[in-house]
Amino acid sequence: QVQLVESGGGLVQAGGSLRLSCAASGSTVSIRTTGWYRQVPGKQRELVATINNAGSTNYADSVKGRFTISRDAAKKTVHLQMNSLKPEDTAVYYCHLQTLWYSDYWGQGTQVTVSS
Repeated sequence: QVQLVESGGGLVQAGGSLRLSCAASGSTVSIRTTGWYRQVPGKQRELVATINNAGSTNYADSVKGRFTISRDAAKKTVHLQMNSLKPEDTAVYYCHLQTLWYSDYWGQGTQVTVSS
């Protein structure tokens, strides 16, 4: 079993920055992709950014140029650097991990609130 523990959420003013981190622990797993999704009440969870085991990244159009995903493969940690934050970035952010065998794991979520 894999546990994902997120940290780094909080309250920030528009234009500010936050850095989210997610550490994987538990059973040894081979990771296919890790990434971040976000969800606001009444809406579906949406992709923010992913990074695969080759280091290739994928971003939602709404965050391109502002957010950067990175990983430390040895530490099984993934980070999301969020700059130039906007009120519409307010959401609960979830860390996601998919193994080589297509098993999916989610973190508990961390709240990001951007005030105008």
